[in-house]
Amino acid sequence: MAWQKTFTLSKRAKGCHLVTDEILNNIRPGIENVKIGMLYLFIQHTSAALTVNENFDKDVRKDMDMALDIIVPENLNWLHTDEGPDVSHTKASLVGSSIAVPITDGRLNLGTWQGIYLAEFRHIPHSRHIVATILYDLFAIICSFTNIRCSDI
Repeated sequence: MAWQKTFTLSKRAKGCHLVTDEILNNIRPGIENVKIGMLYLFIQHTSAALTVNENFDKDVRKDMDMALDIIVPENLNWLHTDEGPDVSHTKASLVGSSIAVPITDGRLNLGTWQGIYLAEFRHIPHSRHIVATILYDLFAIICSFTNIRCSDI
């Protein structure tokens, strides 16, 4: 079975931003009854990215942004300059446009210190559209609601 929703993340300045709670607020109806499944998140933009990283120490966000600025510096002779020298597309390709997170018992099965990040590479804040797709085993859901042990069937 599958569930899908497209939603918009609020505008954010350039940098790496923890968005786990905002994503959960948008997908809660899709995951609350999922016993075992996968959440796939895809960002519909070429100048921002999604990633999973540590969610406790705020310095990690600054470190991520700093490292990407070193790897992909703005002061190169960029050919794509429609909106000024634009490193955002290269950074977005390096980080990635999608992530997959397991769902277990109606919750995202992230590690203790893991969170979902939006990496915004534009200097001017933009709204970002996310497609959330949840794939799950309907058989496991039926078993959990009927108290039937799936292994007995």
